[in-house]
Amino acid sequence: MKTVIDEPINTSPNYAIVSKPLSVFFDREYAESHDNRILIVDDEKMVRDLFAASLGDTYSCETAADAQEALEILAREPFALVITDVQMPGLSGIELLRKITAQYKDTAVIIVSGIDRSQRVMDAIRVGASDYLLKPCDLEVLSNSVERASERRILLRNARHYKQDLEHRNAELAGQKREMERLQTQILHAEKMASLGQMAAGVAHELNNPAGFIYSNIEQLKQYVERLERCLSDYDKLTLPPDVVARIREIKNENHYDNIVADLGSILSDCYLGAERIRDVVLNLRLFSSLDEGAVKRVDLIEGIESTVRLLSQYYRSGRITLIRDYVEIPQVNCLAAQLNQVWMNLLANAAQAIGAASGEVRIVTRCEGQKVMVSIADSGPGISAAQQKKIFDPFFTTKPIGEGTGLGLSISHGIVERHGGKIEVESTPGVGTTFTVSLPVDATLNADVSN
Repeated sequence: MKTVIDEPINTSPNYAIVSKPLSVFFDREYAESHDNRILIVDDEKMVRDLFAASLGDTYSCETAADAQEALEILAREPFALVITDVQMPGLSGIELLRKITAQYKDTAVIIVSGIDRSQRVMDAIRVGASDYLLKPCDLEVLSNSVERASERRILLRNARHYKQDLEHRNAELAGQKREMERLQTQILHAEKMASLGQMAAGVAHELNNPAGFIYSNIEQLKQYVERLERCLSDYDKLTLPPDVVARIREIKNENHYDNIVADLGSILSDCYLGAERIRDVVLNLRLFSSLDEGAVKRVDLIEGIESTVRLLSQYYRSGRITLIRDYVEIPQVNCLAAQLNQVWMNLLANAAQAIGAASGEVRIVTRCEGQKVMVSIADSGPGISAAQQKKIFDPFFTTKPIGEGTGLGLSISHGIVERHGGKIEVESTPGVGTTFTVSLPVDATLNADVSN
């Protein structure tokens, strides 16, 4: 029969130190229901009962007669600590230690053995034992060892959770930093677009009056020139002395009179067309920027689309792109015209750029479904892959080569449409083309603050 005496193998002064209460080491955020549960494994019932009685006031103890029974109990429910003998029928305590450290990494193990060999102690500690006590051992020493093992286990667990929390918070901070950088860039882009809009409106305003003077005066000038031509033609029909006729003919030849008269009409026509185009550009700039109409109001979307098409004449008057307008009558929409014009600008420019240097087709379709209007802009470009379609509205994502796009146009358009209570969708088939569809409520409830 084994007996218990007051003779531990470890005579370190630490055993004499009064430990802090276990509650000091608890962080309630990470506390687990089995933090005070102990499994005692020994083939001698007297030892099991003695250890359980000694520790039972502080811990919830359960016993097992061998390693196999202990593994079955561990499989059913978790324990904070296992106290095990080494020499038992079947699996030894060292083999049980190996299985626990492999399968239940959060469970501490204390070896209590009658084998007094330093190599065995080193092997047990190396495998993962928290302590190695010799039988017979002092119950107070056992209690101190259990308390230290529990404290160490709790500290290690808390440290692991702290580390995980720190990594999670670092990841959150990194994500917030990226989001902040994205928003800052988007704000800068929006401010730049607003500045460009203001500049465009200012230029349009400054050009409006002189362009009007030129346009109206050229029409008057054309009429005056026609009168002068008739007057000179009548002079040529007069009968004059031969020397005067010769002198007049000489003056005409010196000044290329006949060529001037022949070219004067075409020159005036070209000037008239040029002035007309300047006037149209000014009107389109004013309509596109709509900075003089910043309030929410009912707007004809087709008029805004057409003004945008005219501003994109470098694409749609080149002859490469066939622009098909499939318009049906749609009601006016409650909106901020300048913001929606920016959407049409992005979509129409992207459609033209998707076709590139090749010949292609862009189709604009309008329709009305109940209290919503739909605008579709389709191109016959190379299309967008399914993987890219998932990210097409993400900030900074672009399918264009580096340096040819910021990746913000569609993201900003998506935000504008959503702020108007609408939706923008994309359908694309590689090799066939891409269609963007914008749906907007006719009576959207919004105010001018959304422009911020």
